[in-house]
Amino acid sequence: MEDKVGRFEEVVLPHLDAAYNLARWLTHDSQDAEDLVQMAFVRAFRFYGGFRGDNARAWLLTIVRHAFYTSQRDGRSARQDVEFDETVHGAEADAAAAACFIGANPEATLSGRDIKAAVNAALEQLPQVFREVVVLKDIEELSYREIADVVGIPVGTVMSRLARGRRLLRSLLSATHADGRDGRP
Repeated sequence: MEDKVGRFEEVVLPHLDAAYNLARWLTHDSQDAEDLVQMAFVRAFRFYGGFRGDNARAWLLTIVRHAFYTSQRDGRSARQDVEFDETVHGAEADAAAAACFIGANPEATLSGRDIKAAVNAALEQLPQVFREVVVLKDIEELSYREIADVVGIPVGTVMSRLARGRRLLRSLLSATHADGRDGRP
C-alpha cells in the first residue's frame, strides 16, 4: 500500500494545479472546484492500480471532467446546445473581431484594463463545450490528441470546437472593448 501511495504521489500529484484549473473553469466556483478535485483524486487513487498509460496528466483531467459531468446529472443536464448565430459566428463578426486587434497592442486595445480579468470573464461566458477545449489547449497546453482523449471526441471535433471557441472568445472580448466594460461580469 505504501508503494502505491508513493507512486501515486510521484506520478499524479504534480498535476494537481492542472486538475484544479480545469475544475474551476467547469464549475465557475472555487469551492466547487476544490470539491471536484478532491472527488477526482479519490477516484484516481482508487483506480490507480489499473493506470497503464504514460500520460498521467491527461488521465487525471479525464477523471476530473467525468467527475464533473457525473455530479451534474443529479439536477440538470450537462449538455449545452449551442445555436449557430450568424452575428456571432459569421464572417462579418470575424472581420470585426480581427479589426479590433490587428496592429494594436493588447494593452492599448483594452485601454490599460486588466487583460487577464477581461479574458477570464469572456471565458466564463463561453458555452461549456467550447470553454473546456479552449482551457485544455490554451491554458493547460494539451495536444489535440490529449484533448480528444480527455473529452472523448475525435481530434477533428476538438479542432472545430477550438476554432469556434476562440472565435467566440474574440467576439466577446471585442464586445467588452466596444462597450467600454472592464471585463468583469
